[in-house]
Amino acid sequence: MAATNTILAFSSPSRLLTPPSSNPSSSPHLRSSFRGVSLNNNNNLHRPQSVSFSTRAPSKALTVVSAAKKAVAVLKGTSDVEGVVTLTQDDSGPTSVNVRITGLTPGPHGFHLHEFGDTTNGCVSTGPHFNPNNMTHGAPEDECRHAGDLGNITANADGVAETTLVDNQIPLTGPNSVVGRAFVVHELKDDLGKGGHELSLTTGNAGGRLACGVIGLTPL
Repeated sequence: MAATNTILAFSSPSRLLTPPSSNPSSSPHLRSSFRGVSLNNNNNLHRPQSVSFSTRAPSKALTVVSAAKKAVAVLKGTSDVEGVVTLTQDDSGPTSVNVRITGLTPGPHGFHLHEFGDTTNGCVSTGPHFNPNNMTHGAPEDECRHAGDLGNITANADGVAETTLVDNQIPLTGPNSVVGRAFVVHELKDDLGKGGHELSLTTGNAGGRLACGVIGLTPL
């Protein structure tokens, strides 16, 4: 029987081998393969017989844990109007909006979330109401409304408006996240799209922009 020679070839491992660690759990995962080819003395190549094997750690399921989130906006303007708006959201539930604004004239004032967190040209550069669903302007409880339509806040005799709003269309995460957008408090009452004015279905005819602030995440 003719003698045969066996040539062993090893492929490069996918990671460099390192000396054993004192902590077994810190050892790197390795992948390797082996192939063998048998040749006779006359160097005639027989049909190669090969085998390969690999080892890898079993994959682990990725678990995403939702948590409470919090954001804040500090409102400033060219007038004496200023305030702080704090947003909180638990998991994927509605967002609570705690508002405290001072320096207002007594009475109702339109309060909206605008599309851009850009105040380079004051509150004007915050753009239109946030409206990802391409709706017309309305009241917060309306089915047809901008996501940024938060209705009115009412200032007392001292010019202070303090209230808490709860809304399902202004999340702090996801594709319609409001983080990086801006709150704006307006000069006049929002007619909620029902005033019959030419601006009713776009702005609620709420007048000028008194103060605005960009929303940013904050620790809980």
